[in-house]
Amino acid sequence: MSTPENPTVRFVEIQEAEAWREDLAPQERKILEAVNQKVAASQTLDEVLNFVFEATKDICPCDRLSAAFLEEDGKRVVSRWTRALYEPVLLRDGFHQDLEGSSLRQVFDSGQARIIADLEQYVREHPGSASSKLILREGIRSSMTCPLVVEGRRVGFLFRSSRKPNAYNDHLVRIHYAMAERLSQAVEKTRRIEQLAAANQAYMEVLSFVTHELKSPLASLVMDGRVLLGGYLGSIEPRHQEKIQNMIRKAEYLLSLIAEYLNLAQIEQGELRARIRRGVRFAEEVSRPILSILLPQFEARNIAFSTEIPEDMPGVDCDPSLMRVVLTNLLSNAVKYANRGGKTQLQARKTEDALEVSVWNEGPGFDEAERPLLFRKFSRLRTPELLREKGTGVGLYNVWRIVQQHGGRIWAESEKGKWARFSLRIPQPLFPNGEQTEKGGEGPAESP
Repeated sequence: MSTPENPTVRFVEIQEAEAWREDLAPQERKILEAVNQKVAASQTLDEVLNFVFEATKDICPCDRLSAAFLEEDGKRVVSRWTRALYEPVLLRDGFHQDLEGSSLRQVFDSGQARIIADLEQYVREHPGSASSKLILREGIRSSMTCPLVVEGRRVGFLFRSSRKPNAYNDHLVRIHYAMAERLSQAVEKTRRIEQLAAANQAYMEVLSFVTHELKSPLASLVMDGRVLLGGYLGSIEPRHQEKIQNMIRKAEYLLSLIAEYLNLAQIEQGELRARIRRGVRFAEEVSRPILSILLPQFEARNIAFSTEIPEDMPGVDCDPSLMRVVLTNLLSNAVKYANRGGKTQLQARKTEDALEVSVWNEGPGFDEAERPLLFRKFSRLRTPELLREKGTGVGLYNVWRIVQQHGGRIWAESEKGKWARFSLRIPQPLFPNGEQTEKGGEGPAESP
């Protein structure tokens, strides 16, 4: 049993930090400074805490180091990082417990450090502590706990544990507390970054799933509508034909959105990578398949469409399927934003060192100040004439990512109220040494 002279659990208040830091040995100060420098430079939670584990185990007993964070508006404590010198680890990442009713509540409320000197005795005195039972089964016999504090907010806890009882004294608590102080900002920052990355990944997975599930029934709806309009199931009155045509147009619009979001999900998850082929015939393999689909849309808006692609244009290095995605987006935008009765032109050529493609249209164009908004995810220009048309801001971002994967650049020019032109340039050849592989690239869209 614990006694007042030898308690199982002690709470240690750290005051006048500068005073006790004078008592640190030179090696301890050196290690804490190294921790401080590493914390400032690290980008991930794993990198920060692995360094702390390795750097400090010689000055402060440590068979197990872990960090837990407050979630669900501070009501739940969730283990998010653990490293131990032994196997198996039973209290794993993801383990959670309510803050209310746990002994961590006092650490949180007071900001004090907690020492458990004898975990076996502690479990006998606190039989309801599931976390203590688990680490006791791991062989842990004593531990220290300090709060992680960011700008006065307690955001979690740093735990250091030993397989020996009574491994920690007030001096070691101060070292542990000093590390917790240094770690708090970096740990919170890296955890937030990782949370955002995980949330983005989950978002993309859901997006991909939902769009896949919507694609087939919408395509079937369009097909059924065309069957009805074709009279295959009997004659249809003109007023019914108009309704069915409206239904088809709306379903086709949704299918175009789905295509954009599917491409975005695949690009963001690294699934849509450029598989470059040599000698691709641009007119036959890229532009003609797209124009056969889009020309009726130009005709419906009375837009005069023309192409300038040399008959003898040499083959190019590109991924033809991804270039069809690029051309579909650029030409679809031209249909959407060009003036009714206006002109649109597609140009493509191969120079000595590049494939150059541009799509020009008469239309409202855009202000020069708005050009930085182009090619950015979910970003749309604020020009009133453009906002009248539905859009997501995804298509041009996908185009930019695909052009980047080809090692190229894309840019836009405009004369407000008259015209807009989107141009891209892809280096040729992409395989100067004759090899063929997947390509990728990052960087901002460039201006000419």
